[in-house]
Amino acid sequence: MRLGGRLSAAVEVLEDIETRHRPVAGALKDWGLGHRFAGSGDRAAIGNIVYDALRHKLSIAGKMGSDEARALAVGVMFEWGHSPEQLTTTFEGDRFVAEGIAELVSADRSSSAIAEPADNVMADVPEWCVPHLRDSFGDRWVEEAARLSDRPPLDLRVNGLKANREKVLKALSKTGAIPTALAPDGLRIASTRGDRRHPNVQNEPAFQKGWFEIQDEGSQLAALLAGGQVVGQVLDLCAGAGGKTLALSSMMQNRGQIFAFDADKSRLAPIFDRLKRAGSRNVQAFADSQALEAIKGRMDLVLVDAPCTGSGTWRRRPDAKWRLSAEQLQTRIEEQDAVLGEAVDFVKPGGRLAYVTCSVFKAENDDRIETLLQNRPEFSQMDHGALWNGLLPDNADAMMPTGHGLMLTPARSDTDGFYLSVLQRAK
Repeated sequence: MRLGGRLSAAVEVLEDIETRHRPVAGALKDWGLGHRFAGSGDRAAIGNIVYDALRHKLSIAGKMGSDEARALAVGVMFEWGHSPEQLTTTFEGDRFVAEGIAELVSADRSSSAIAEPADNVMADVPEWCVPHLRDSFGDRWVEEAARLSDRPPLDLRVNGLKANREKVLKALSKTGAIPTALAPDGLRIASTRGDRRHPNVQNEPAFQKGWFEIQDEGSQLAALLAGGQVVGQVLDLCAGAGGKTLALSSMMQNRGQIFAFDADKSRLAPIFDRLKRAGSRNVQAFADSQALEAIKGRMDLVLVDAPCTGSGTWRRRPDAKWRLSAEQLQTRIEEQDAVLGEAVDFVKPGGRLAYVTCSVFKAENDDRIETLLQNRPEFSQMDHGALWNGLLPDNADAMMPTGHGLMLTPARSDTDGFYLSVLQRAK
């Protein structure tokens, strides 16, 4: 496909997302199924246009003077470095260019573009989120929020049960992978530009052998800080597909015992193949809540990877920030309080409770821990600075201390946004 066809396809997908209020991944998949002539390179380029349009939806609309799908797609072309003259030449004689795109390319927007955009436009976030971001970051909220609209890298975690970082680096030498700056078992393939795509590392023999998993560096660090010094009885109470369970199993070198629970069987389903591929033998995965009764009060560590808004992952899921609402945030808060209220009963005297979210909203993070501490005085927060320095002594500037924990962000640590609070139960 020529550029005009790719751009028109992106417009079609963006209009589908807007009209049907659906996730971007589903809209792109359906477009691909309906247009099987499009090659993998075409689909990747179309996806990049769509994702970048959603990442920078407000700022592009401000520059283009319109938030219509065509304007957003053309605005992405300008962000990629194409000039109006280049695009006009490229589109000449291309019958697949959608109606109105050529006119948008050559239009004079000097009177329609916003001269001084609002802060939430510069940050590319919904206006209702501003108070929550300001609560978390203070005067730095625009800078922090804007970095949540960057393209993310592709991060991998080496599985220490089967390989080491040097071995995996050698196996992936053609992918451009390098060691991560913070996570000791991490590898990173830099973010792409324009229509380029990341290599499909899941096709690599090293992945099939279980040498590594795909996992953001921030998620790796959250697992490390939560359980890096624990070998014993561990409960991952909201295990999902098992990313942090697998990381803990690798760190524990198959010692101790990990119970991976998720009430949603469909979310838990992928964990079984992942455990087998990784060679994790110290994990029991289950979705039967009745089985939890037998381990109450026995856990050295309970990990709560809580349901949340996912605001820390907006660079990977930019459509989610435009679908999120204040009502949904309130629902997540209620779920977080409920799961924390359940989790405390599994922690043995002297044991730890680690609360993790991929959110940057204080309402989902410190505020939830504050509520828990008020209701359960037998728990106290650990020294998160000492916890960090004990594992990552040379990178103190990469984490942001908070009232009851610490936060990782794209601006600080070049990771997704993650929050971690570790509490200890009195003996």
